[in-house]
Amino acid sequence: MEPILIFKALSNETRRQILLWLKNPEQHFSPLELSQHPDGGKSGICVGTIQLKAGLAQSVISSYLLTMLKAGLLLSERRGQWTYYRRNEETIRQFAEYVKNEL
Repeated sequence: MEPILIFKALSNETRRQILLWLKNPEQHFSPLELSQHPDGGKSGICVGTIQLKAGLAQSVISSYLLTMLKAGLLLSERRGQWTYYRRNEETIRQFAEYVKNEL
């Protein structure tokens, strides 16, 4: 875990929102959106669905997701032509402990 990369990733409101949406996808994405995912969004949400919710260009969302991946906040899984993103709960837990104990 590299705290500076996580702080940088979390310095953007949209990236923080994406992390929140992925915490409980069933609360933040419609049943129709979730039904388009192989397991109802349990193992991740695709870029297109996140892009529609954020209302930003897909290239911007892809850049944001890459930043979050590099920081270790997200995990990705490629299935065919789609890439699905979910939270990396272990890194998030470690970062929360770091903030609690070190700052």
